[in-house]
Amino acid sequence: MSEALDILFGSKAKTRILRFFLLNPEGEYPLKEVAKKNMVSLANARKDVNELVKIKFIIEKTHKGVKYFVTNPQFHFYAELKSLFTKSNISPQTKGLEKLKHIGDVKLALVSGTFLNYPKSKVDMILVANNVSRSKLNNVMSSLEADIGKEVSFVLMNNDEFKYRLDMLDRFLLEFLEGPHTELINKVPGLKRFILGRKKY
Repeated sequence: MSEALDILFGSKAKTRILRFFLLNPEGEYPLKEVAKKNMVSLANARKDVNELVKIKFIIEKTHKGVKYFVTNPQFHFYAELKSLFTKSNISPQTKGLEKLKHIGDVKLALVSGTFLNYPKSKVDMILVANNVSRSKLNNVMSSLEADIGKEVSFVLMNNDEFKYRLDMLDRFLLEFLEGPHTELINKVPGLKRFILGRKKY
């Protein structure tokens, strides 16, 4: 879906910037932050932001000599665009999510929340992994956040902690497992059976 939007809107950079402002309508962002969060060059960010200001999709503000940019909810096609980009995030960004398997010895990776357009979920992702490379994890999360236009909230725990919390019927964990979620990696024996058993109650 993201590839289709890139073609529709002309470039990956513009698609990311559009999604970013649509999904973060309350924020005010200087150009450098727009470029950094969306992992695009400053030159591309400047070009695309200026075009979006020209059509009044984005409003330019100045505080103490610094320019900030904010979403204009009065833009004529605001509601339609927001709906389109929200739907585009429902299908998980598989290219970015596939990189999760390289952050360490990953036993479990589940997504919900932003990835499934399920705002009731307390987090977007649960990761169970041992020997995690923090630098690889940070790189994957930065890439995902640029793709989906929002900060990814996640919980990371090792295998022993996950087993302990599951045995203790941890409320947070049960709420996530019993709610809508998509399984990316599952090397936890018996977990599917456990979830099915819980859903029967």
